[in-house]
Amino acid sequence: MTDPRVAGVGLTHFGSHPARTSRDLFAEAGLAALDDAGVDPADVEGVFYGNFMGEISEHQGHQGPLMAEAIGVDAPATRYESACASSGVALRQAVRDVRNGEADVLVVGGAERMTNLDTEETTEALAIAADDLYEVRAGLTFPGAYALMAAAYFDEHGGSREDLAEIAVKNHANAVGNEHAQFQREITVGDALDAPMVAEPLGLYDACPITDGASAAVLVSESYADEHDLDAGVAVTGTGQGGDKMALHDRDALAHTPAAADAADEAFADAGISTDDVDVAEVHDCFTIAEVLALEGMGFFDEGEGIRAAADGVTTRDGDLPVNLSGGLKAKGHPVGATGVSQLAELTSLLRGDHHNSEHVSDARVGVAHNAGGTVASATVHVLEIQE
Repeated sequence: MTDPRVAGVGLTHFGSHPARTSRDLFAEAGLAALDDAGVDPADVEGVFYGNFMGEISEHQGHQGPLMAEAIGVDAPATRYESACASSGVALRQAVRDVRNGEADVLVVGGAERMTNLDTEETTEALAIAADDLYEVRAGLTFPGAYALMAAAYFDEHGGSREDLAEIAVKNHANAVGNEHAQFQREITVGDALDAPMVAEPLGLYDACPITDGASAAVLVSESYADEHDLDAGVAVTGTGQGGDKMALHDRDALAHTPAAADAADEAFADAGISTDDVDVAEVHDCFTIAEVLALEGMGFFDEGEGIRAAADGVTTRDGDLPVNLSGGLKAKGHPVGATGVSQLAELTSLLRGDHHNSEHVSDARVGVAHNAGGTVASATVHVLEIQE
């Protein structure tokens, strides 16, 4: 059993593409990943595809075969759905299949088409990742849900809107120069604090945008990489998944994410690393408070300490633990089904030195990707490492 190598990655531009279908977007990302890998589509033994709301946004279920056809692959293809963690879950299964010797070459990725719907329709579609019986029917949407989590965090640990604004400022700065990012412009703390309130205490700049886009990666076995002389120096050495109760009112606390903690514990143990070994991270910052909860849940900060990480410079691109050098969901964008594998793609580029922010982590050898679904009722964590 060997760790799968990331032979190639591909991303579309994340943004507004209302005239493009998901299969069109995935074709761009998937073919780019195959080209980056130098792998013939005929060698691909399976496609693992993440998507959340295709039945609503495109009236299209059973999307796996469509996506395989779009990239010229004649192999079994399966769609995975776990809300915003859809392609993170797809990635986990692909990693396991390569490790177990069931396949030597797999394509994993995801896509989402969202901007062809109006804002109200998209908000309603996203809301079905919450508990319909107890939350959606009561009018709860995800800005409101994360606002409840942020308020609970402030009540329990302290913190302020200014602390959250620093996270938005950091991630917008990181997106400048990222050709795939939806927002490639800097903002100030003042911009964030003066923006319209969405759900107290979260304002407009605390929230990620509505986004279209796709991501893909080619995973190969070590033996295939060696046999075909592939430049595949980044491996997925750890994988973990956690879960939690769907409805917020059923949880023991709102300011903690046990699913992230469980996923990180499993992934770190799988890779044989600790938080001290991690050089760079991409975490699921659908809202600024989500970045805080992710970092604390994974054990990078004690509870109540993650809120100041950006303001204190710890998680900035020149800090001890750079976080979301892609711009994160906040500025890069959040095409829901594509997000998990897009994190893998960004980290792979960072570690191999061809990312727009690679110079800030030139000595990095270990990266971690954290992908969450809903209000973190689902979470995956993956560890990437440079191999000698």
